[in-house]
Amino acid sequence: MTATLTEREHEHFLQTYKRLALEVDHAHGMYVHTLNGDRYLDFLGGIAVNALGHSHPRVIEAIERQLRRYMHLSNYFYQDAQITFVEKLCQLSGYDRAFLSNSGTEAADGAIKFARAWGNPQGKTTVIGFTGGFHGRTYGALSIMDKPRYKDGMGPFLPDCHILPFNDPAALRSAMDGTVCGVVIEHLQGEGGIEWATEEFVRELFALREQHGFLVIADEVQAGAGRTGTFFGFDRFNVRPDVVTVAKGVGGGLPLGAILTTEALATIWGAGQHGTTFGGNAVACAAGLVVLEELENGLMENINATGEYLRQQLEGLKEKFPAIIRDVRGAGAMMGLGLKLPADPFVQALLRRKIIANATSETVIRLLPPYIFQPEHVDALVEKLTEVFQEQVPPNAEFGE
Repeated sequence: MTATLTEREHEHFLQTYKRLALEVDHAHGMYVHTLNGDRYLDFLGGIAVNALGHSHPRVIEAIERQLRRYMHLSNYFYQDAQITFVEKLCQLSGYDRAFLSNSGTEAADGAIKFARAWGNPQGKTTVIGFTGGFHGRTYGALSIMDKPRYKDGMGPFLPDCHILPFNDPAALRSAMDGTVCGVVIEHLQGEGGIEWATEEFVRELFALREQHGFLVIADEVQAGAGRTGTFFGFDRFNVRPDVVTVAKGVGGGLPLGAILTTEALATIWGAGQHGTTFGGNAVACAAGLVVLEELENGLMENINATGEYLRQQLEGLKEKFPAIIRDVRGAGAMMGLGLKLPADPFVQALLRRKIIANATSETVIRLLPPYIFQPEHVDALVEKLTEVFQEQVPPNAEFGE
């Protein structure tokens, strides 16, 4: 008897992933198709990666065209795929310079190095992160995160890294001792529960930057590249961080990330001070360019319109199930339902109804659909959420705050 994919995976993989009980055959648009012929509506999007959905024809065409030219050369060469992608990225982001990486966690580590390279001549080496933040699994990223299940038993971590309470202006003020070179912030936390920074907190952060002189590093790996309906999540605050990290959706499904910064900081790194073998791979850049072009040519309007429709429908669910739903969070194609109960049982119930989502921060159902989602997809999601809430929670149930 032929072994299943599940059995084969368990035979040879380190068991670090809590996988969904799906054996995938192919995926197209908003849907994932399994080997047994089932079709699942995808509101996870590869964890915010598949911005244009699965198997987008323009992405496939761009990848195939680049594959026929070459796949990899290394960063010793000038490559039009890289340069054209970065030109468009700088145009849409408003930043002047970029370093291309493979992933968000590499961009986060690079940004920490960049901040310390900037701060060392001034005696500034401290990097600050915030509770609830998620920046990846490398040691630099973990050093500015407070996630015990990712960190326990794996220390020690980088020195001169402090983790402060998110949205606590007083704690931020008290940490300013003249040694801070960088503050890393997700203006909209993803793993932290689709949690926005407050206006007061962001204003205080940028005021302290002017007073004490440090770099504000915006982690936009999940919220960036159009996901919230603006190019960056921080755009809603009308601020300009010094350094920005992007990845996930910006690669169109392939591994691609970037560190963005200003012309004024362009000389912080010299030749050989940072590098990567695969970062800025030509095939990934070709796919990423399609994402940026689609955002420029009307896709952002769909994110905002359908995202607002999703918000309205989720707010309707909140009114219908006040004993279960605490609040509706996020914006655009990065939304969440904050629950008064653990979220995972509801996510598993959705999966049985052929809807893919996930739980984050214990009590939040996180929704990260591809940017191509339409009202009919929202309606299908809400119909199944309604069934799940009605089935799993007794009528007239009440839960504490």
